[in-house]
Amino acid sequence: MRRIGAWALALCLVSGVALADAASDMTAAANGFYGAYAKQKRIGGIPDAAARAAYAPYLSPRLTGQLDQAAAAEAAATKKFKAVPPLFEGDLFTSQFEGASGWTVGPCIAAGQAGTCKVALTFARPGQKPVSWTDTLLMVDTASGWKIDDVAYDAGFASGNSGRLSETIAMVLAQAQAR
Repeated sequence: MRRIGAWALALCLVSGVALADAASDMTAAANGFYGAYAKQKRIGGIPDAAARAAYAPYLSPRLTGQLDQAAAAEAAATKKFKAVPPLFEGDLFTSQFEGASGWTVGPCIAAGQAGTCKVALTFARPGQKPVSWTDTLLMVDTASGWKIDDVAYDAGFASGNSGRLSETIAMVLAQAQAR
């Protein structure tokens, strides 16, 4: 009986360490992504090749592929229709149209190969009251570590993004098909 109890305790300790390591790795990936995000110009829309390259170390292969597809669709639409507005305007990675000027990665929770990180975001213009909200990063454990696989836009802004980043990209691709 004591051996079973000792095994159970050891398993709990190992599992707890693994979950703590996963949470730490997810937090590092999230902060790395927002560090790359902070260095980008705030022009909005589908990220260009240089921005996608900066984000690539932090994004899952699935999300990277979706962004590449959206960029290709945008380029094709621009080539076909010279004076066409972009397929997507505003910040793609946050609920706020203008994007974020600050972030704090909150709790990250792993559940097997998937996980979530809550992120407190702010947008501040000089002389104006900052806008604050929370979005959720949906993470996946890949062969090269934890990566962002999607973003749940949690703010519920009337003029911002809602749903998920992957749904927004799907909408962009559908618009490109319709043109």
